[in-house]
Parts: sequence; structure tokens; C-alpha cells
Amino acid sequence: MGTIIVYLILAGIIALAVYGTIKRIRYGSSCCGTHEPAPKKVKVADKNKDHYPYRYLLHIDGMYCSNCARRIENAFNTQNGMWATADVGRKTVELRCISETDEAALRSLVSGSGYTLLSIDKLSN
Repeated sequence: MGTIIVYLILAGIIALAVYGTIKRIRYGSSCCGTHEPAPKKVKVADKNKDHYPYRYLLHIDGMYCSNCARRIENAFNTQNGMWATADVGRKTVELRCISETDEAALRSLVSGSGYTLLSIDKLSN
């Protein structure tokens, strides 16, 4: 009788593992829990780094996957005069701006994407 119970528990664990694998294959997996395809990347028209004299390094909380990074990049890249590149491993965003930007505007863009801006470092060119 004890052997049957062990087999039933193992069968249940295997069934859950197979179900989870099929779900990830079918819908994708994301730390964001959206199970949607990655958002399309917003590209900046002007990629000349000389046109962006102001640089910031933003430390972001909650950015764990490439979908997270793309959401944050898109939030900045849709703004006129901003060009962002996110690094998931370091949980940072390098932001280039045409004009100087205040901290409140940066915090608003990051929080609007669903993440938290921990700190801002102003970089020199």
C-alpha cells in the first residue's frame, strides 16, 4: 500500500513538471508574469553619441529579464532626446540625453514602466 502512495505522489510531481514545461513552451516564460511576446524594440533615430552630451547611469530595482530591460529602454527611447541601453546583469540603464534631465522626470519614466529607480549617477563624457 505504501508503494502505491509513493507512485501516486511521483506521478503527480511528473504531471506538474510536464504541464509547466508545456506551458512555458506554448506561452513563453517571463519573470514579469505576462506570458506575452517581448515588446518590439523602439529604436532611436539619432545614434550619434556626440549629440547626447549628458549621460546618466540609472540603478533599477526589479529588472530581471530581457523583457524588463526592453520595457525600460522603450520608455526612454520613445522620449524625444533620450537614448537608453539597459544591462540586465548589472541592473542598470545607461541613459544619454540631449539636454540635462531632472531626477523627478527619470523616476516618473521608470516607475511608469513598473520598476523602481534606486539611484542616479551622472557620468562624464
